[in-house]
Amino acid sequence: MNSNDPKEILPLITIGVCVRNSASTIREAIESIISQDYPHELMEVIFVNDGSKDDTLSIIKEYASKMDMKVKIFHHKWRGLGFSRNVVVNNASGKYIIWVDGDMILPKDHVSKQVKFMEKNPEIGIAKARYGVLPNESLIGFLENCAFVAADHIYGARPTSRTLGTGGSIYRVEAIRQAGGFDVSLSGVGEDMEAENRVRKNGWLLYLASPAVFYEQRRKSWRFMWSENVWHGQGGYRVVCRDKRLISLYKMIPPAGFLAGVWYATVAYRILHRKIIFLLPIHYALKRTAWCLGFLKCQLEGHKRAY
Repeated sequence: MNSNDPKEILPLITIGVCVRNSASTIREAIESIISQDYPHELMEVIFVNDGSKDDTLSIIKEYASKMDMKVKIFHHKWRGLGFSRNVVVNNASGKYIIWVDGDMILPKDHVSKQVKFMEKNPEIGIAKARYGVLPNESLIGFLENCAFVAADHIYGARPTSRTLGTGGSIYRVEAIRQAGGFDVSLSGVGEDMEAENRVRKNGWLLYLASPAVFYEQRRKSWRFMWSENVWHGQGGYRVVCRDKRLISLYKMIPPAGFLAGVWYATVAYRILHRKIIFLLPIHYALKRTAWCLGFLKCQLEGHKRAY
């Protein structure tokens, strides 16, 4: 932000970093936090290590000793994302929480732009920054990110009813605490979708594609992409069990994914001008197939337990 107006009072902000087994990418994420141009004396970072089995925790401790901002570190046996995010919510001293995943990279003005946007828009409870595309991305990473770039272009720069996700989002602490935090029973994915719904029901607006940008270091193998989307489908089933209105299931089937990929590819090509983008329909159809398998697996397991 770095305002030259001596009368401007900047708020304290909290950076929430909830991670598990992120040793391969966490260094870049922390270094991008350290490089922020927002006043470091007005920043605190809360790390929550959710039962990592690699060197994630030791890397966090290594960097924490060098950081010129307040740092809190929590670690516990695996409890899931809902529980871990509530650790941040319950211990945050800031007016806002900016969520940073273990595979994210922030431009140096990310925090400043997010805070400035929220300060100017007091009716907004959650705002999602814009996706950027890193140079030299893997094919999978590029396809993943260009789809989000297209979605930001189509649906962004306005309040939205779409799911935002926590990574790259800024939460008004008042709004998430008023909503009761995150559902701790959602141990996999979907905790953000469910929390957003309660924030919205309390009268807050959700905003897609604020002026800030962030980057994600995406998965580099098709195998990992497949298993990740199976996991997302399992989380989707648990979310649907709580509220069927949160996910439009017809949009998650492979043919719908293929059509969405065609639309996003057309938009993304006009922005990024790379022909490889036209693999996006196949990529999206594969993702939706994996998602559906994860969803059906959980559904079948649920029926077995019922009988």
